[in-house]
Amino acid sequence: MRSGMVAIVGRPNVGKSSLLNALIGQKVAIVSHKPQTTRNRIQGVLHAKDAQIAFIDTPGIHALQSKALNRAMNESAIAALEGVDVVLFVVDATKWTDEDAQVLERLRGVQTPIGLVVNKVDYITDKTKLFPTLEKLSGMRDYAFVVPLSALKRQNLEPLKKELIARLPEGPPLYPEGQITGHDRRFAAAEIVREKLTRSLHQELPYALAVEIEQYEETAKVIRIEAVIWVEREGQKAIVIGAGGATLKGVGTTARKEIERTFGRKVFLKLWCRVKENWSDDPAALKKFGLSAE
Repeated sequence: MRSGMVAIVGRPNVGKSSLLNALIGQKVAIVSHKPQTTRNRIQGVLHAKDAQIAFIDTPGIHALQSKALNRAMNESAIAALEGVDVVLFVVDATKWTDEDAQVLERLRGVQTPIGLVVNKVDYITDKTKLFPTLEKLSGMRDYAFVVPLSALKRQNLEPLKKELIARLPEGPPLYPEGQITGHDRRFAAAEIVREKLTRSLHQELPYALAVEIEQYEETAKVIRIEAVIWVEREGQKAIVIGAGGATLKGVGTTARKEIERTFGRKVFLKLWCRVKENWSDDPAALKKFGLSAE
């Protein structure tokens, strides 16, 4: 039996959460076309025949560090590199950016084996153009392995799993059989609500919102959840609520349905929206919402 921890790192929006969900086989992390969707280090657990891999999906490492939230996300991503057995550096096959280079620089002193995952190869129709890209990317440092794949299409995942398992230490499982996430259901419910908000609001609202579960009660048949959506200004609150409360109601409905599918139980979900000015630059607020690097 082999078991260990694997950190997934990269700049925002390269498909780290999509890769995690594809490897686990079901959704354990928010997926969005918007960058900076992942804030917490999401743990997903892959159970194989003779191995178990616990993945940490980190926030995208980014250059902008203007607020405490941005700094905490970067610190969280870097902290995830400590104590893991393998690091996966995920890049986009279609483009290399300055932020990719910054992540690579952060990895320079890491002694842990680093594998390069070249994602989104499905976007390249002429595969002959992929070879020069792979050659260029793989030559940037001495990687333990290089795997091109498509997380969205779930293509070429098996070679990646084999590379990871081969580098895990021998040892007992870290998590019980059947457990696919290291977080509890309160956290999962909050993340589902936040995902629906992110998708519903599109470009109307910046990332100045957080979801806090105020009450969570679970019985054999029903789960009752009360959650607060925190924003930084009254104008943002109006956007979240929408005309006649339509936006908040729609978010609540879609979130409730997904929570019911995820937990296999009827759910009663109540949502409120409240204002806490500049919470994203307030270390105490970040700690309260579970977003601090600690």
